Amino acid sequence: MFRCMVRQEGEITRIVWSGGFTLIEILIVVAILTIAAVMAVPMMTSADSVQLSSAANMVAADLEYAKSFAITNGQSCKVVFDTFAETYRIEDSTGNVIEHPVKKGFDYVVDFTSDNRISRVSIESVDFNLTGQVQFDCLGSPDNGGTITLDANGQSMTVNVEPVTGFISITD
Repeated sequence: MFRCMVRQEGEITRIVWSGGFTLIEILIVVAILTIAAVMAVPMMTSADSVQLSSAANMVAADLEYAKSFAITNGQSCKVVFDTFAETYRIEDSTGNVIEHPVKKGFDYVVDFTSDNRISRVSIESVDFNLTGQVQFDCLGSPDNGGTITLDANGQSMTVNVEPVTGFISITD
Protein backbone atom coordinates (compact mmCIF):
# COMPACT_ATOMS: atom_id res chain seq x y z
CA MET A 1 0.00 0.00 0.00
CA PHE A 2 1.35 3.42 -0.85
CA ARG A 3 0.87 6.30 1.55
CA CYS A 4 1.06 9.99 1.02
CA MET A 5 2.21 12.11 3.95
CA VAL A 6 2.48 15.85 4.15
CA ARG A 7 5.43 17.22 6.17
CA GLN A 8 5.89 20.74 7.26
CA GLU A 9 9.56 21.67 7.59
CA GLY A 10 9.73 25.32 8.48
CA GLU A 11 8.25 27.28 5.63
CA ILE A 12 8.57 24.35 3.19
CA THR A 13 5.77 21.84 2.85
CA ARG A 14 6.82 18.51 1.46
CA ILE A 15 4.69 15.68 0.17
CA VAL A 16 6.38 12.40 0.99
CA TRP A 17 5.35 9.09 -0.57
CA SER A 18 6.16 6.03 1.43
CA GLY A 19 5.78 2.73 -0.40
CA GLY A 20 5.51 -0.91 0.51
CA PHE A 21 3.09 -3.44 1.87
CA THR A 22 2.29 -4.21 5.45
CA LEU A 23 2.96 -7.65 6.87
CA ILE A 24 -0.78 -8.30 7.16
CA GLU A 25 -1.33 -7.55 3.46
CA ILE A 26 1.46 -9.93 2.44
CA LEU A 27 0.12 -12.71 4.69
CA ILE A 28 -3.39 -12.33 3.24
CA VAL A 29 -2.05 -12.64 -0.34
CA VAL A 30 0.04 -15.70 0.59
CA ALA A 31 -3.01 -17.30 2.24
CA ILE A 32 -5.16 -16.70 -0.85
CA LEU A 33 -2.48 -18.19 -3.15
CA THR A 34 -2.14 -21.23 -0.86
CA ILE A 35 -5.89 -21.86 -0.92
CA ALA A 36 -5.93 -21.58 -4.73
CA ALA A 37 -3.02 -24.04 -5.04
CA VAL A 38 -4.65 -26.53 -2.67
CA MET A 39 -7.84 -26.42 -4.74
CA ALA A 40 -6.00 -26.81 -8.07
CA VAL A 41 -4.15 -30.05 -7.22
CA PRO A 42 -7.27 -32.22 -6.69
CA MET A 43 -8.78 -30.79 -9.85
CA MET A 44 -5.79 -32.05 -11.86
CA THR A 45 -5.96 -35.53 -10.37
CA SER A 46 -9.72 -35.71 -10.87
CA ALA A 47 -9.17 -35.01 -14.57
CA ASP A 48 -7.21 -38.27 -14.77
CA SER A 49 -9.96 -40.25 -13.05
CA VAL A 50 -12.68 -38.68 -15.21
CA GLN A 51 -10.77 -39.53 -18.38
CA LEU A 52 -10.08 -43.05 -17.09
CA SER A 53 -13.76 -43.62 -16.35
CA SER A 54 -14.73 -42.20 -19.75
CA ALA A 55 -12.23 -44.41 -21.55
CA ALA A 56 -13.41 -47.55 -19.73
CA ASN A 57 -17.03 -46.73 -20.59
CA MET A 58 -16.06 -46.07 -24.21
CA VAL A 59 -14.22 -49.40 -24.54
CA ALA A 60 -17.15 -51.26 -22.95
CA ALA A 61 -19.64 -49.52 -25.25
CA ASP A 62 -17.53 -50.31 -28.32
CA LEU A 63 -17.29 -53.96 -27.30
CA GLU A 64 -21.10 -54.02 -26.95
CA TYR A 65 -21.37 -52.40 -30.38
CA ALA A 66 -19.10 -55.04 -31.93
CA LYS A 67 -21.21 -57.77 -30.32
CA SER A 68 -24.43 -56.17 -31.65
CA PHE A 69 -22.86 -55.69 -35.08
CA ALA A 70 -22.04 -59.40 -35.25
CA ILE A 71 -25.59 -60.39 -34.27
CA THR A 72 -27.26 -57.87 -36.61
CA ASN A 73 -25.15 -58.78 -39.65
CA GLY A 74 -25.04 -62.52 -38.95
CA GLN A 75 -21.26 -62.60 -39.23
CA SER A 76 -18.33 -62.55 -36.86
CA CYS A 77 -16.86 -59.24 -35.76
CA LYS A 78 -13.69 -58.63 -33.81
CA VAL A 79 -12.12 -55.86 -31.76
CA VAL A 80 -8.36 -55.66 -32.20
CA PHE A 81 -6.27 -53.80 -29.60
CA ASP A 82 -2.77 -52.39 -30.18
CA THR A 83 -1.18 -51.54 -26.83
CA PHE A 84 1.93 -49.99 -28.42
CA ALA A 85 -0.01 -47.57 -30.64
CA GLU A 86 -2.66 -47.01 -27.92
CA THR A 87 -5.46 -47.83 -30.38
CA TYR A 88 -8.17 -50.35 -31.08
CA ARG A 89 -10.35 -51.01 -34.12
CA ILE A 90 -13.44 -53.01 -35.00
CA GLU A 91 -13.16 -55.36 -37.98
CA ASP A 92 -15.76 -57.37 -39.87
CA SER A 93 -15.44 -61.09 -40.73
CA THR A 94 -13.17 -60.35 -43.70
CA GLY A 95 -10.71 -58.36 -41.58
CA ASN A 96 -11.73 -54.95 -42.92
CA VAL A 97 -12.22 -52.12 -40.45
CA ILE A 98 -15.92 -51.25 -40.32
CA GLU A 99 -17.26 -47.74 -40.85
CA HIS A 100 -17.95 -45.73 -37.71
CA PRO A 101 -21.75 -45.50 -37.22
CA VAL A 102 -21.66 -41.88 -36.03
CA LYS A 103 -18.65 -40.43 -37.87
CA LYS A 104 -19.79 -41.29 -41.37
CA GLY A 105 -16.95 -41.90 -43.80
CA PHE A 106 -14.44 -42.75 -41.04
CA ASP A 107 -13.11 -46.13 -39.98
CA TYR A 108 -14.01 -47.43 -36.53
CA VAL A 109 -10.61 -46.82 -34.97
CA VAL A 110 -10.14 -45.30 -31.51
CA ASP A 111 -6.78 -43.62 -30.85
CA PHE A 112 -6.15 -42.76 -27.20
CA THR A 113 -3.24 -40.41 -27.96
CA SER A 114 -5.10 -38.18 -30.41
CA ASP A 115 -8.49 -38.08 -28.66
CA ASN A 116 -8.39 -35.20 -26.13
CA ARG A 117 -11.23 -36.77 -24.13
CA ILE A 118 -9.04 -39.76 -23.20
CA SER A 119 -5.49 -38.60 -23.96
CA ARG A 120 -4.32 -39.09 -20.34
CA VAL A 121 -5.29 -42.77 -20.50
CA SER A 122 -3.18 -45.62 -21.85
CA ILE A 123 -4.01 -49.21 -22.71
CA GLU A 124 -1.94 -50.98 -20.07
CA SER A 125 -2.67 -54.57 -21.11
CA VAL A 126 -5.02 -56.71 -23.17
CA ASP A 127 -5.43 -60.41 -22.44
CA PHE A 128 -7.79 -62.61 -24.40
CA ASN A 129 -6.01 -65.98 -24.05
CA LEU A 130 -2.70 -64.30 -24.84
CA THR A 131 -4.07 -62.41 -27.85
CA GLY A 132 -4.86 -58.74 -28.24
CA GLN A 133 -8.28 -59.28 -29.76
CA VAL A 134 -11.73 -60.65 -29.07
CA GLN A 135 -14.05 -62.00 -31.75
CA PHE A 136 -17.83 -62.20 -31.42
CA ASP A 137 -19.73 -64.79 -33.46
CA CYS A 138 -23.12 -64.29 -35.12
CA LEU A 139 -24.81 -65.09 -31.78
CA GLY A 140 -22.78 -62.46 -29.92
CA SER A 141 -20.68 -65.00 -28.06
CA PRO A 142 -16.95 -64.21 -27.77
CA ASP A 143 -14.31 -66.69 -28.92
CA ASN A 144 -12.75 -66.30 -25.46
CA GLY A 145 -13.11 -64.13 -22.41
CA GLY A 146 -10.54 -61.63 -21.28
CA THR A 147 -9.64 -58.25 -19.91
CA ILE A 148 -8.52 -54.82 -21.02
CA THR A 149 -6.67 -52.82 -18.36
CA LEU A 150 -6.54 -49.04 -18.73
CA ASP A 151 -4.24 -46.73 -16.77
CA ALA A 152 -4.19 -43.00 -16.06
CA ASN A 153 -1.38 -41.69 -13.86
CA GLY A 154 -1.26 -44.75 -11.61
CA GLN A 155 -5.03 -45.30 -11.44
CA SER A 156 -6.42 -48.26 -13.33
CA MET A 157 -9.72 -49.75 -14.45
CA THR A 158 -10.38 -53.08 -16.09
CA VAL A 159 -12.97 -53.91 -18.73
CA ASN A 160 -13.96 -57.59 -18.51
CA VAL A 161 -15.51 -59.76 -21.22
CA GLU A 162 -16.98 -62.99 -19.90
CA PRO A 163 -16.46 -66.15 -21.96
CA VAL A 164 -19.53 -67.78 -23.53
CA THR A 165 -22.03 -65.06 -22.53
CA GLY A 166 -20.00 -62.04 -23.67
CA PHE A 167 -21.17 -60.07 -20.63
CA ILE A 168 -19.10 -56.88 -20.41
CA SER A 169 -18.33 -55.20 -17.08
CA ILE A 170 -15.99 -52.59 -15.63
CA THR A 171 -14.05 -52.97 -12.38
CA ASP A 172 -11.68 -50.65 -10.51
